[in-house]
Amino acid sequence: MSVDPAIIAGGAAVGVVVGLTGMGGGALMTPMLVFFFNVNPLTAVSSDLVASLFMKPVGALVHLRRGTVHMELVRYLCIGSVPAAFLGVLVVRWLGELGDGVDNVVKIALGVALLAAVGGMLAKGLLSVRRHGAAARGPSAAPARHNVLTVRPGLTIAIGAVGGLVVGMTSVGSGSLIIVALLLVYPVLTARELVGTDLVQAVPLVGSAALGHMLFGDVAFGLTLSLLLGAMPGAFVGARLSSRAPQMVIRRAIAIVLLASGLKLLGVPTAATALVLAGSIVLGPVVWMAIRRWNGLPMLWRTERRESADKALV
Repeated sequence: MSVDPAIIAGGAAVGVVVGLTGMGGGALMTPMLVFFFNVNPLTAVSSDLVASLFMKPVGALVHLRRGTVHMELVRYLCIGSVPAAFLGVLVVRWLGELGDGVDNVVKIALGVALLAAVGGMLAKGLLSVRRHGAAARGPSAAPARHNVLTVRPGLTIAIGAVGGLVVGMTSVGSGSLIIVALLLVYPVLTARELVGTDLVQAVPLVGSAALGHMLFGDVAFGLTLSLLLGAMPGAFVGARLSSRAPQMVIRRAIAIVLLASGLKLLGVPTAATALVLAGSIVLGPVVWMAIRRWNGLPMLWRTERRESADKALV
């Protein structure tokens, strides 16, 4: 079981991004392995899941100690996600046996999941803008918030099941998709509670998916070790830098990378992909600025600069 210095470096780069923004782990790691290191998609998904199994508990323990985890939501999410994640591995195997090849099936599923992750990022941003805009207009305009959260068991289990199935097939979705669904269903949750609840439920979810892939012999343990050697210290460095980093720029860059990766995995021609990316880069910031101003919020870079200055004074 040998390690690859290049993959260690790539894992460190992704780890820094995850530490900076709290997002993008599976969605960035798997495409990196496929495109830059020519790892076949199924092995990339499997190894990424096993690496995540070691990384997820670190953040989860922090939130458990801080009390920012809604354990009832975690329980219902896991009821749906744990069996569904294992089922996702079986679905990939079954679809691969129908004739197209398992790697091709995984590649298509991963492309769809990456585009869904981009949509999830946009939805999360829009919901956040609406929430902060309502708060900025005053208590009368903001929706009433209550300390008591009414849990909806059936819907929560369904969210876990869909998220688990996607994670089992692609390694994408344990954070980028499930957290957006929680934000839609439970708008009274604070940002810290959303992140903490999602991180804790992701541990058994990722564990189930990783176990399924290990049982079928898809995991390359040398590759997994290389990812861990890079990603864990990278995430630590990124977390240390997070208060100074331009979150707005990094999150937009992640969205562009995921969009490009998703389109290429689905076989979209290079010219069409370039046209979509160019339109997103040019028009995206203009549209987003208009949305923020429509909701009565300042430009994001001013907000981040003010927050950074406040942190420096503490």
